[in-house]
Amino acid sequence: MLNGKTAIVTGSTSGIGLTIAESLAEQGANIVLNGIEPAAQVDPVVQGLKEKWGVGVQFDGADMRDPAQIETMVSGAEGEFGSVDILVNNAGIQNVAPVDEFPVDKWDAIIAINMSSAFHTTRAALPGMKKRGWGRIINLASAHGLVASPFKSAYVAAKHGVVGLTKTVALEVAEQGITCNAICPGYVRTPLVEKQIPATAEARGITEEEVIRDVMLAAQPTKRFVDTSELGALAVFLCSEAASSMTGSALPVDGGWTAH
Repeated sequence: MLNGKTAIVTGSTSGIGLTIAESLAEQGANIVLNGIEPAAQVDPVVQGLKEKWGVGVQFDGADMRDPAQIETMVSGAEGEFGSVDILVNNAGIQNVAPVDEFPVDKWDAIIAINMSSAFHTTRAALPGMKKRGWGRIINLASAHGLVASPFKSAYVAAKHGVVGLTKTVALEVAEQGITCNAICPGYVRTPLVEKQIPATAEARGITEEEVIRDVMLAAQPTKRFVDTSELGALAVFLCSEAASSMTGSALPVDGGWTAH
């Protein structure tokens, strides 16, 4: 379905990003992986995707806080594969603390990585998409892009911003064969969520088991974590021609959380 297309997936060396990268590779897309790990550490993943799906794969360690590195990543992908047709903005970090105790450096980093990086990647990738008259931009927002939770001021602010950016970009490029949508997952058992469990337990003064049962999954009527494969399948659909009229949407995959 995506033969000849190239996808950049930020924050894609594990968790949701890696599953989406794998799902797009399965459909024939060349893949640019991105993350903070040393290239040598990611090489087995790169080689595995190449061998399994027969697509081009490269790793770019661009720091999502640095607009110049982001621009170089996009231009490098265009130089290597000829185009960037699909952009998946997935990179993200988290910190949990009351607003009046929230470390300023953590706030700045979360806003930069979780929100501003999506602006910089989009800004760099759009000219090529416009020239070719086709593109798919998928922003990984969160249920926290639609609703809020205590102690996550920076994350909630960033994800709300991502949803707003998604709508704006969709409107700007609606007549140019380019769609822009946001996926809004509930809790997914990823390395990022694993780190949140003890932090939330400390912030709320409860056990980790109580965090899972009474904080995380309490909001999800299905009472289970979202599986990354569900998000990969949705990303593939959004890249298909069947989704050509879907743009500017914020799509909850949250076990019914935001239906409350």
